[in-house]
Amino acid sequence: MSLISTLAIAMGSAWVSGINLYAGVATLGLLSRFTHIQLPGELDVLTSWWVIGIAIALYVVEFVADKVPWVDSTWDVIHTFIRVPAGAVLAASAFGDFDRSVQVIALLLGGGLALSSHGTKATTRAMLNMSPEPVSNSIASIVEDVLAIGSTIVSVFFPILLFIIVGVGVGVSIYLFNRILRFFKQTTQKVRNWFAHA
Repeated sequence: MSLISTLAIAMGSAWVSGINLYAGVATLGLLSRFTHIQLPGELDVLTSWWVIGIAIALYVVEFVADKVPWVDSTWDVIHTFIRVPAGAVLAASAFGDFDRSVQVIALLLGGGLALSSHGTKATTRAMLNMSPEPVSNSIASIVEDVLAIGSTIVSVFFPILLFIIVGVGVGVSIYLFNRILRFFKQTTQKVRNWFAHA
């Protein structure tokens, strides 16, 4: 597999893991199984039916949890400790055939990509939970699922397009960073005021 393809799958799997880890893992495994594409490095472990089956089962649980306001935010908080390390490991595993220093760099960059997409997803969903209507939550969840599965497919077949998608995603994360900070400051202030008057 070419360096560009390896890089695309590494970046794609890391970035997607921050949005929906289980959908990304299941999609990569199924793609490799049914299209006979060799995954780079040590990612061939994802082709195990056990790994695919567990990823699909966990995706179904996440699919349901992600549609329920506040349950989705609790799920996201818990998954901060799962998605980000998993993104780092997936990126490093894609470079399993390379020198250890390259794998460590991939681990660090993969963790950063996973953190950027996960942070944007989690805080955006927390903001949506503040809105009075529940429909936007379900729509956001479906968009995230489509983005995760679609980006994983793109990473395998259209690596250059994946670089653009991830670049736009990171750009959106940077753009939203100040708004997210402002939102958390306002929320923290509201909670303090509420406790002060309680």
